[in-house]
Amino acid sequence: MSVQPETPEQKPTSIIPHENIERAQVDAVNKAGERSLYAARKKIHPKRANGTFRTIKWWVMIVTLGIYYLSPWIRWDRGPEIPNQAILVDITNSRFYFFFIEIWPQEVYYITGLLILSAIGLFLVTSSLGRIWCGYTCPQTVWVDLFLVVERFIEGDRSARIRLDQAKWSLSKLTKRITKHIIWLIISILTGGAWVFYMNDAPTLAAQLIEFEAPLTTYFWIFILTSTTYLLGGFAREQVCTYMCPWPRIQGVMMDEDTLSVMYRYDRGEPRAPHKKGDGWEGRGDCIQCRQCVVVCPAGIDIRDGMQLECIQCSLCIDACDSVMEKIGRPKGLIAYDSLANFERRAEGRPEKIHIIRPRTMLYTIFMIIIGGSIIYGLMHRDDLEVNVLRDRNPLFVKLSSGDIRNGYTVKILNKTHDIRKFSLDVTGFEHHFDMRTEGIEEKDANGLPIIEVGRDQLRSVKIYLSIPHNELKSTSIDIEIIAKDIERHNISRNITSFRGPKQ
Repeated sequence: MSVQPETPEQKPTSIIPHENIERAQVDAVNKAGERSLYAARKKIHPKRANGTFRTIKWWVMIVTLGIYYLSPWIRWDRGPEIPNQAILVDITNSRFYFFFIEIWPQEVYYITGLLILSAIGLFLVTSSLGRIWCGYTCPQTVWVDLFLVVERFIEGDRSARIRLDQAKWSLSKLTKRITKHIIWLIISILTGGAWVFYMNDAPTLAAQLIEFEAPLTTYFWIFILTSTTYLLGGFAREQVCTYMCPWPRIQGVMMDEDTLSVMYRYDRGEPRAPHKKGDGWEGRGDCIQCRQCVVVCPAGIDIRDGMQLECIQCSLCIDACDSVMEKIGRPKGLIAYDSLANFERRAEGRPEKIHIIRPRTMLYTIFMIIIGGSIIYGLMHRDDLEVNVLRDRNPLFVKLSSGDIRNGYTVKILNKTHDIRKFSLDVTGFEHHFDMRTEGIEEKDANGLPIIEVGRDQLRSVKIYLSIPHNELKSTSIDIEIIAKDIERHNISRNITSFRGPKQ
């Protein structure tokens, strides 16, 4: 992006007076607004930056990619016949395993709670530090950074890549381009492969993939994820953040005048002008029009034009500007994390202030504590036994040849432990004699109650039939209770249902 020429009426001072702050902000917005929202993409060749924030981004990339690629290979012993992968979305058996936590389909509210917790956490971070998520930990940012590492290693830094783009096709250019895209494809394949390992036992699936014995759906998803990683990380890049991602358009609601964001301090940098060694600094600002903040930007914007939709707040412009300020002997921080409120404070002669604890940040924090506490409480007090009783509705009852009335029920016993358990079934609520018959259950206890064995980490359904003499049915419906009792642990689950009969 070209830099706008300086206007002659700018005051020769390094501090913009209070009455000109709004005008400066409007000018910055107008500059940013000159770009078409649907302009054709211009290829961006960001220069490599060095400094504190670039180092932080290196470590974030290493940690996040390490977690993503290595997590499926972490083992966690859960006993025989249970997956021993620490993090696993077991679609076949409808389970989600996360180390010692096991989530069943009917416990999806835990997943919902985690998603809500993550969303509020993102709101909290954005209201405090702006789009820091986008600049450091967003998967798109991380993979684009990784692709740029490969691109710089093979084709060189910014100027070398520009020259290569403009050069005619030769064996050297063709070799570099093919090598780059091969490495990009390898990274993309590893990305897609790592994702499917979260859905299956990683060592087993890896062997199947190598021997071409994995299910076709696995290869399909690897192809889809490989394609999206290759296209978004290698070609779309900043277009994803500008046009595809909704977050730039949403995050403005969470930000206010005290939100810290990467900003150009125009009250110190204006008016801009080139600087030569030996020149004085009277009557001018600290910005020397070097444009280093522009050439390192992965979105290709000029941070001096004010807050912009495309800015992902990666902070590389801070490193670039600080290195220039150090060379010319000026204080660092011409581009820095700052807030709109601080511009007002400096203009009025008041001290700067970092105001993180505000009503909205406190509200987000309280919500996170409540939701996080609820999830932890629920996990600590979750029951390891769940029994559901479903009464047959078609037909509601059957009249036997003996005249007795019979109802059918399906009892589902969910054993959430990793041990084999045995349960006895009993029924209360009948005033007199009743008969209970269970399909496929032969074992009984000393009281003649059926004993149902449920495997470790399994659900078992049992069909039972209850019948009573017709003359003992005093109404069309009787409330009864079906009781499942763990013989060894003495856990008891009581389920209220009804026994139905014909009108009297």
